[in-house]
Amino acid sequence: MMLRVIYLALAMLGAWFPLGVFYGVLSTGVNQENLIAAWYLSNMGAQNLASGGILVMPIAALALLVWLISETYVRKNWVALWAVPATVLLGVSCGLPLFLFLRTRPIH
Repeated sequence: MMLRVIYLALAMLGAWFPLGVFYGVLSTGVNQENLIAAWYLSNMGAQNLASGGILVMPIAALALLVWLISETYVRKNWVALWAVPATVLLGVSCGLPLFLFLRTRPIH
């Protein structure tokens, strides 16, 4: 039950940051031109879009680490814990595939 609450809280944080950033960009007017301009022009808030993306990655990494550790504990597949330093040092794009690779190995 507690694990579900943690996942829900992380999902809410994962939604809050991007929505807040896009709201700030689109507050100048909701149209396609403003959104496209925001991606390319710093005076329209491109820095806000970039910082919003940067804030989302630690939330994704934290969610992966919570799942990785809880799943490893349940399955007793301790080798899969190699994905923890991979996630922390290299990122979710390395840690998640590595964990899935290690998780699918036969356990004896």
